[in-house]
Amino acid sequence: MVKNLQVNFDKNFKFQKELIHRLILFLKKELDCELISLVVNFVNASYMLEINRKYLNHNFETDIITFNYSGDNKNLDGEIFISYEEAVLNARKFGVSENDEYFRLVIHGFLHLMDYDDQDKKDKKEMKRKENSLLKKFTSQHYRIRKI
Repeated sequence: MVKNLQVNFDKNFKFQKELIHRLILFLKKELDCELISLVVNFVNASYMLEINRKYLNHNFETDIITFNYSGDNKNLDGEIFISYEEAVLNARKFGVSENDEYFRLVIHGFLHLMDYDDQDKKDKKEMKRKENSLLKKFTSQHYRIRKI
């Protein structure tokens, strides 16, 4: 288990917490950073909409929201919220496994904590490239498919 990492699942979501811990450990090493504190929450779409409205003033569903509490991109202190329901829709839409989509979203949130941005076209392209590279490396080297 990774020190200073907490992984929370909605009661209706089943996944191996160990896989998220393995992914975060991989990201820490690959991106050369430390965790002050990181909480990864897998929540349903309605809870995600509530967070989006309350904290970001957005009235729409989204797959991920990341809060950076430290502003430091090498000593991370933050929280990632992932809508597992939106992730399932994304996986179907893009023809990828649900596991890979969960991993991709965790990576995406982690990159946001490291100050990667996806607001303009150029930054979004760079972030997506980094995301895809990390996902490919993680799944090929550190993740073996198991039934969950």
